[in-house]
Amino acid sequence: MAGIAHTPVMLEEVLSFLVPRRDGELMLDCTLGEGGHAHAFLARYPSLRYVGLDADPSIQAKARERLAAYADRMNYRLGYFDDLLANWDSLGLGEGSASNSSQGELQRSNKINDGQSNRPSLILFDLGVSMYHFAESGRGFGYAKDEALDMRLSPDAPRGAAELLASEREEEIARIIYEYGEERLSRRIAAAIVEARRSGGIRTSAQLAELVWNVVPSNYRYGRIHPATRTFQALRIAVNDELGRAERGIRRAAALLSPGGTMAVITFHSLEDRIAKNVLRELAGRSPASEHAPSKKGSFAPVAESILELVIKKPLEPSTEEVRRNPASRSAKLRVARRKEAA
Repeated sequence: MAGIAHTPVMLEEVLSFLVPRRDGELMLDCTLGEGGHAHAFLARYPSLRYVGLDADPSIQAKARERLAAYADRMNYRLGYFDDLLANWDSLGLGEGSASNSSQGELQRSNKINDGQSNRPSLILFDLGVSMYHFAESGRGFGYAKDEALDMRLSPDAPRGAAELLASEREEEIARIIYEYGEERLSRRIAAAIVEARRSGGIRTSAQLAELVWNVVPSNYRYGRIHPATRTFQALRIAVNDELGRAERGIRRAAALLSPGGTMAVITFHSLEDRIAKNVLRELAGRSPASEHAPSKKGSFAPVAESILELVIKKPLEPSTEEVRRNPASRSAKLRVARRKEAA
């Protein structure tokens, strides 16, 4: 399959923290993408079993091709990770269950593990959006191309970005751009978007980029980033409920993690990193227990006691060399926590 190969971010750091303790352990990759991290783990640990979740069927197809040599240890599930984690027991990943039909027989390696074979001991979140979505998806994730303004990671998402801009009130559009893009000119941009509805609305990424360029002051156009960057980020987050899914997903993954297991979370902007930091700290008993953790049915119940311990107190950032080789990694932060051993 043609396309740009994804470069996994902070790979060596992730490998150094997520280390299997015994043969046959299960690793859960909540954001499989093109399978860059998965390939490294499967190559390094010959008995590791791997479950990859992703909302996008097209990028999952790329991962299947990349990971074809490890088909007997791979299991794929399609959907938003928070939804899949809420229904983990129904995914057919327990002891003796079959893998998805195109991927061999996972049950053979399930027998290697202990009685908690359906609970992962290693969990990875690589939040954000793959370069594939900007470069190849054709869904208008970035301003560099003229594409349909869609931005949905999953075809099951209720509406794309163009529909959002065509239907929401000006105040709501301004709120989305301000809160999710941290864009100080959000009201000006929202007003221009609503005004554009009179002449057919905003249907493509190029139209949106041009609108933002034209509406901002001239001295705003030549900063470190394109003036439409924050608006595009905000709409993508809103369309896919990225922040809500990150919070729900991290909580559900922590509850699922086996005792002594380790979870790593990579974030790419301050909004999702704040969520990762706050949820991990709370579940480690480092903040007031006013939030909630998922119950068995996926609803939320008060946290009775901490279930995690923080492996590193402050997030790690990519090395200068990695940023030089892969500029897309420059804003990444890695946080790591471990599930406490059962009493």
